[in-house]
Parts: sequence; C-alpha cells; structure tokens
Amino acid sequence: MISFKQLPLEAKAAVAAGVVFFSMMLSRSYLAEQLELRTRRWLLRLQMALFANALMLIGSLHVWRSTVTTFSRSSAASSFCFMPWKIAVFMFLALAHSSFFTLLFLVAEEPYFFSLAAYTCLGAYIILIFFLFTLGSVEQAYKFLAGRGGKADTGNKNSRTAMKPVLAVMLTIVLTVVGLLNASRPPTVNSVEVPVHKLPSTMNNLKVVLLSDIHLGPTVGKTKLAMIVRMVKALKPDITVIVGDLTDSEAEIIRPAVEPLGELNSPLGTYFVTGNHEYYTSDVSNWFELLKSFNIRPLHNENVKIVSPKSTDDWFCLAGVDDIEADVLRYSGHGMDLKKALRDCSSEHAIVLLAHQPIAAKWALQERPDINLILSGHTHGGQMFPLNAGAYFLNPFFVGLYKVGQNTFVYVSPGTMYFGIPMRLGSRAEITEIILRSP
Repeated sequence: MISFKQLPLEAKAAVAAGVVFFSMMLSRSYLAEQLELRTRRWLLRLQMALFANALMLIGSLHVWRSTVTTFSRSSAASSFCFMPWKIAVFMFLALAHSSFFTLLFLVAEEPYFFSLAAYTCLGAYIILIFFLFTLGSVEQAYKFLAGRGGKADTGNKNSRTAMKPVLAVMLTIVLTVVGLLNASRPPTVNSVEVPVHKLPSTMNNLKVVLLSDIHLGPTVGKTKLAMIVRMVKALKPDITVIVGDLTDSEAEIIRPAVEPLGELNSPLGTYFVTGNHEYYTSDVSNWFELLKSFNIRPLHNENVKIVSPKSTDDWFCLAGVDDIEADVLRYSGHGMDLKKALRDCSSEHAIVLLAHQPIAAKWALQERPDINLILSGHTHGGQMFPLNAGAYFLNPFFVGLYKVGQNTFVYVSPGTMYFGIPMRLGSRAEITEIILRSP
C-alpha cells in the first residue's frame, strides 16, 4: 500500500483539499451552534482560503514545471535572465495564492495595492492554467496523430516544448492587460423595456434601476461605489434595487466605504436582498442595520406594495427572498422562503421578485408561475475568460432578459462591479435601467 509520503505532490495537494473540505462540513454540522459568530466567521473564511489554496497548489505545480523546470533542462538555464525569471514566476504564484487571505487581513475604505496585485495575479493564473492545459492538449493530440501516421517529428521536439509555455505566457499577459482595462471603465448603462402583465396604466414607464454584485471588499472601495451612486442618481429612477453581493466584508470594517449609498434617494424607495457573499461574511444582521441607516430597506423574505404616485388604488407587489446559500450554510433565521416573501401578493396585481441567483428564479417560477418579473444577478456574465463557459452552463438564466411562458420575464444582471479579480473578459459591468411597461 502506498504511503502518503510516496504520493506525488499533486496527489498530496488533492488530499489536503479533501481534508479541509471535510473539516468545513464538520464545523458547519457540529460546531455552528457552539462557536460565537465572530469565531465562526473567521473559521469559515480561513477554511475557504485553505481549500482554495490546496486546489490551486495542483495548478501551481504544473505552472512551475511548465515555465521553469522545462527551461532548467535547456541551455536557457545558463542565461543571466533565468534566475530573475524563476523569481518572477515564484512571486507571481505566491501573490495569486495570497489573494484569498486578503479578505481576512486587508479590507479597508479603499483597496490596498497588495490586494489589487494579488487578485490580478489570481486572474492571470486562471488564464495561464487554461492556456497551458489547452496547448498541452493540442500537443498531445498532434503527437497521437503523428504517431499513428508513423512519422513522429522529433527533430524540433525541444523547441516545441519551449514554445508552449512561451505562447501561454504571452497570451496571458495580453488578456490580463485587456481585462484590467475593461474592468477599469465605468459600468455601462443598459436600458431595457419590460412589459409587465397587470401593471396599472398609471405606473407605465416606471423606472427601476438594478444593481448587483458590487462586492465591496479587497478590490472595490468607496471611490468606485461613489461613482456608481452618481451614475444611478443621474438616471433619476423611481425605484433602486440591489440584488445581492453588495459586500465581501463585515459591516464594521468597511462602513466608511458604504457611505455613498446614503445619497440614493429614489422616490419609491431603495431595496436590497442578500446574495451568497453576504452569508459568507456571517454579518447579515449588522448589514441590515447599516443599510436601514441609509434608508435602504432589506427585503428579508418579505414584500412591499409599490403604490402609484398618481393613484393610491394602483400598486404592484415588490418581493425579495434570501439567497439560497443561507440554507447551505445553515445560517440561523435565513433561507429562501418564497411563500413568506409573497404573502398577500395575489395574481390580481403584478408581482416583481428580487432573487440573487438565477437558480432561485427558476425555483420561484416553478412554485409561483404568476410572478411577472424576476430580477437576479450572481453570474457576473462569467466575469472573465475562461470562466464564462462554466457560469453559462451552471445557471438556468445566464445574463440579460429572458421570457418564460406568456407573462413572465427574468432579467439577470452581469454585475455592477466584479468579485475580487479586477478584470473582465467577455463581459461588461452594468447598471441596468429597467422601464416597466403596462400592457
């Protein structure tokens, strides 16, 4: 039987990831009630950081072997550039691994340079892993086909081996720069008209501004939030809604960065529902209180009547549900409860639901097909290549407007900022201006 010491490094990293994941399950099941909230919060974040780093170690070993070990066996190893390159690769990997720990130690009103550098390296790391794997697969396919033809070309084997990591690194650098520039631009304003069945005629052209996935934390701070608020105010919405993942940190730590939200002054109100990242902070109650102090109402499995300014007899039901991750994390007093959220919302009036995740939108429509419009986020439009494909296949609604049945629409925001990695490739940050049309 093979002992742990005899396992290759990749296998040891996989075992470590499994142990951390198992400890996460144990702590959620047996320690959740015994530990105080602050301790539980730190333990969860530390476990998630260790789990991510253990998985990343597998990829990091491959990166090191492809970009360093490969050249150490060639004449390039004697070059004066090889040692600086070796140090650069090591620093790159170290920064990428450290990104997850910035959530624990480096969150403030404005992002620290170290956090921005670490998450940029994480984004580049993901792109580099993809290209190394893709180019490696192409190389193996070529060898297989050449071998079947009986003419395997071995003359330029060393040069081809060197070309693979060089090409992967060059493509990674180019896409990283493009992604950084794209994410640094202000969100685009996307105006969408949505016909809402049974919306009173007095509420025709009602304007709802949708924000989602701002992710205040290590790489998004007060300056960017203030910019978003200015853009929202310029649109002069009747209602502003924030559909989750506003933050990645505790309310007390990042409170100064949230102050611009107090300038939102939509006449029919500003509303908020939780996303999965609010539950990762384990600080939802404090966030609710902080948002209320800015005149932003959390919809905690509840609803409000949005009354027409022109007639008190005309109204529609605006409801919000907790994110489904609250159930997974066993967050006390929270979890998606559609029946409670839609209490007193009958099909005689239009119903608009705020639900962070598209899968929650799907479940809601299965239970209540009379919902007229659901506003979601969560997917980020994939945020960056090559994660776009995974986000597309994992969500029943990916990004944009979907019509479901005769009288129901779902709109999924691609996110107003970004999570952690300050990059966008194949997606664009968005502030959505939704114009409600009566039939």
